[in-house]
Amino acid sequence: MLRLESVTAGYTDENIIHEVTLKVEKGEIVSIIGPNGSGKSTLMKSVFGLTRMRGGRIRFLGQDVTGKRPDELVRLGLAYVPQERNVFSSLTVKENLEMGGVSLAGEMEERLEGVLELFPRLAERLGQRAGTLSGGEQKMLAVGRAMVTRPSLLMLDEPSAALSPKVMGQLFAEIEEINRRGVTILMVEQNARRALAISDRGYILEMGRNRFQEPAKSLLDNPEVCSLYLGRR
Repeated sequence: MLRLESVTAGYTDENIIHEVTLKVEKGEIVSIIGPNGSGKSTLMKSVFGLTRMRGGRIRFLGQDVTGKRPDELVRLGLAYVPQERNVFSSLTVKENLEMGGVSLAGEMEERLEGVLELFPRLAERLGQRAGTLSGGEQKMLAVGRAMVTRPSLLMLDEPSAALSPKVMGQLFAEIEEINRRGVTILMVEQNARRALAISDRGYILEMGRNRFQEPAKSLLDNPEVCSLYLGRR
């Protein structure tokens, strides 16, 4: 479904990721983990056309999408939820969701129903301003807005950041449910063990380069990976 082939990219004149190779197959959950500053978020932004590509190719659904704009990628079925600034604080929950499908016209109500079925708490807060929601509710809203586009691949950047353990557990359960509904998932996640536990495969970046790429269970069982990247149980 998604292929990165020796991708080198960054911002201004500085490269952050170097010759990174990655693949995501249809139906998978794939996690990218690694130390802070290793280029994980830059990789996600590169896929979504938000960095300067200086080498390599990106293919999505068999099509070369290297250098395509975010709006073009959304139309192809790719959705991206960044870690920060992912809701419009002054707009209501419903208005935020509608922003995810501004070009859908008559399809909007049907798509909203699907999102609210997945996130029933949002249905209780449709008229509430997004800036007054809890951190967990804002994450749900950001993911819900992305789901309005009915993506085939959903990319999540640090979805559990700043969430309590209880809310984090709920969010991971919702990510698994989204996957069961046929959406492929690629996520960057700080809670590496939790992410790998629900993933099919995992990638570890270090200093902007591929360090490990294995089935998630193999990474969880690898003593070196556990010592360097996963911390204590």
